[in-house]
Amino acid sequence: MPDARSLSCPHCGAPAEPGTGRCVYCRGRLATVSCPKCFALLFDAARFCPSCGAPRERTEVGDGEIATCPACRGRVLHVRLGTASLLECADCDGVWIDAADFERICADREAQAAVLHRWTGHGTAPAGPVRYRPCLRCKKLMNRVNFGRLSGTVVDVCRGHGTFLDVGELHAIVTFIEAGGLDRARAREMEELREEERKLQALQAQRSADNQAINYSSRAWSRHDLAQLIAMVQRK
Repeated sequence: MPDARSLSCPHCGAPAEPGTGRCVYCRGRLATVSCPKCFALLFDAARFCPSCGAPRERTEVGDGEIATCPACRGRVLHVRLGTASLLECADCDGVWIDAADFERICADREAQAAVLHRWTGHGTAPAGPVRYRPCLRCKKLMNRVNFGRLSGTVVDVCRGHGTFLDVGELHAIVTFIEAGGLDRARAREMEELREEERKLQALQAQRSADNQAINYSSRAWSRHDLAQLIAMVQRK
């Protein structure tokens, strides 16, 4: 595993740390998504992931696919990380994952939740104004979704084609899953459904009580009207 103190930017020689995507001095590219297990950023010199210890496994396929990054319109590279396939922007380090591949990554990581425990932290995209991005496939504007409703990681999703994630967000999502985030999300969803069911039952009970009161009032008025009618006939 590389020593952070010995790493330096190959472009300007400035000191750098594992997991840093860009040099803080010259903004040269230092790390890419390279871990096939937790999808952390790794230096090219790294042999093992500093987050989970998995061996580095990254292959740039170069299959000739022509596409542009939804965030910066930069050039994207086809990359394989173990069995996962994704498109990575060479300029902003954003990542595009097709819908089927993203579902498979989430399912695989949930199954391995007992293996990896804590995430030590990596940089994410800087905060800025919200911009809706076009789908890499169909070019329609994507929806912004808080993954799992609880993760705090907001990603761009085209439901039919795929997901775009800023630098560091794929690692954050995998960590969220392996920390039981989807279980917590399901538990909250079930509690919300039960609460909605309780509200519906209370509303139905109130309506039933209101209907009974109306029917009783109607019957009372009918008896009153009948008594008045009888009294009028007798007076005549």
